[in-house]
Amino acid sequence: MAKKKTSVPINIPGRRDADRRVKQSERIARVLRILNLIQSRGRWNVSAIAQELGCSARTVHRDLNVLEFCGVPFYFSEEEQCYRVRSDFRFPTLMLNDEEALGQAIATALSKAPGLNIGLGASPTTTRLASTSRDETKQIIADAMRLVDVLDLKLADHSQHGEILKTIQLALLSTNQITGVYDSPYEDSPAKLTLHPYRLCLVKQAWYVIGHIEGETRVKTFRAARFKSLRQTQAIADRPNDFDLREYFGNAWSVYRGATTYEVELRFDACVARTVLETNWHHTQSEKKHRDGSVTLKFTVDGIDEIQRWILGWTGHVRVLSPLELKDGVIEKLKKGIADNSE
Repeated sequence: MAKKKTSVPINIPGRRDADRRVKQSERIARVLRILNLIQSRGRWNVSAIAQELGCSARTVHRDLNVLEFCGVPFYFSEEEQCYRVRSDFRFPTLMLNDEEALGQAIATALSKAPGLNIGLGASPTTTRLASTSRDETKQIIADAMRLVDVLDLKLADHSQHGEILKTIQLALLSTNQITGVYDSPYEDSPAKLTLHPYRLCLVKQAWYVIGHIEGETRVKTFRAARFKSLRQTQAIADRPNDFDLREYFGNAWSVYRGATTYEVELRFDACVARTVLETNWHHTQSEKKHRDGSVTLKFTVDGIDEIQRWILGWTGHVRVLSPLELKDGVIEKLKKGIADNSE
């Protein structure tokens, strides 16, 4: 009987060395993250560190041994049930005053809010700053992170589009083109396109990428969440240095700029006037208060479709004074709404 051949693994020294260096780099990064955590004001024990880093408790213990071997003076506080680093131990630090520390903590809270939480946000930076700051600054950051939160922003849910947004960010930084499948509600089916990205911006309720399609020159607006797939190419993007985002949007109410400019005048009832005036709805807004408590708002708007939808949300408390096209459009939508809900 013939002997069965067995395959012999091929050793590639260069590849083994590269893999080893990658693993070493990953471990060094993890050890430094642990040091940043236990130097901050948070309460970090083994289980909390493992959960934060997505590793096992055994891995945390091994990395803590590395810190001990390197001479980092940390200890386990029985009173607080967490690790602490001796207060006189410092890396070279960026000195923040109290107002700067508070601002950084608030920025971190904002970047964690649903809809704004693209990428890592400000959390890693805040953790590093806290770990190397004086005790008073650490306490300010810790208190602000505990007491300040952002809720119910009414932003589009981008939790499933983190990679899409990351791809756009990296392409913008690298000045590269992006290509993928875009599902527009105004088209019958998704389409594959290649885009030269100019900007990524948050407008009203969602993230948008601004740029032009390969083979075209007209600049367009694309909602990031509508990309079904997206990847960065190695092709250089054609991005004008003098592109001005404010000029591009002009006086659009939101993100889609109409071809016609309208002078919009609205009068809000007294019962909602105070609420209306609490918000600056548009950069062209002006207001006039009346003796009866009502208020008139004026806007200069490019296109009226988007502002019409906003006006309908104030139904029963607002009158459209001008233009006539906007007034007629609102009346038509109200009549349709009544008809749809009268059956």
